[in-house]
Amino acid sequence: MPELPEVETVRRGIEPYLCGETINGVVVRERRLRWRVTEELEQVLPGQKILAVKRRGKYLLLETLTGAVIIHLGMTGHLRIVDSPSPPGTHDHVELLIGSCRLLRFNDPRRFGLIVWTDVDPNNHPLLAHLGVEPLEEEFDGDWLYSCSRGKRCSVKSLLMNHRILVGVGNIYANEALFRSGIHPGRRSDRISQNRYRRLAGCVKSLLAEAIESGGTTLSDFVGSDGKPGYFSQALSVYGRESKPCPRCLSPIRRRVLSQRASFFCPRCQH
Repeated sequence: MPELPEVETVRRGIEPYLCGETINGVVVRERRLRWRVTEELEQVLPGQKILAVKRRGKYLLLETLTGAVIIHLGMTGHLRIVDSPSPPGTHDHVELLIGSCRLLRFNDPRRFGLIVWTDVDPNNHPLLAHLGVEPLEEEFDGDWLYSCSRGKRCSVKSLLMNHRILVGVGNIYANEALFRSGIHPGRRSDRISQNRYRRLAGCVKSLLAEAIESGGTTLSDFVGSDGKPGYFSQALSVYGRESKPCPRCLSPIRRRVLSQRASFFCPRCQH
């Protein structure tokens, strides 16, 4: 599933083509996504100008004067800007006619993504209202993360991936940030010092920033809005590298399942 860097990469890719442009039409070919695509999308959007393209966690927001389109890419979804007219592909479920000559096309083979309209503040929508702090915002730091960990018996990796606490950090980047900070993913979150949390928060920020600049991580289905894959996978230190040598000490990377998710770590460098 695309994580924060992948979604931010898509946002940056589509923003120049959408901001200030008018939505002149909506075509829905398949309504059975994670949330059913309602007829309201076709009724409300035509004639509206896109004022901003934003991201909240792993959600994209196309903001207009009267509301916003909320988009989630799910497991296999992606957005493309294509010239109009352009023949649709098999899994091109929804498209927006932008201006007179472009289409924003939503493709999702497994249909786990969603596109919904809201006429209230999107931050108050049920999909977004419960989301935690953005990891690239100033509010997120080691002291804040340490305070969130007090009294929690979960693993530190589960803490990082709890979207009610911190948004956008999925399995790949949680593994990588914990490796960079030297913390074992299974370590109990309330047994980690404040100084170590400061280092971890710094690693989360720098890792996500690097991944965004590299265009995200391609491991299965993610591609950017231009159809090109992300290249940060070439810089992964532990994720998906079971039995391969640690880039620091050459010990074999180990794999362990934590909270039903695969965790990768170095048994010598992380404790």
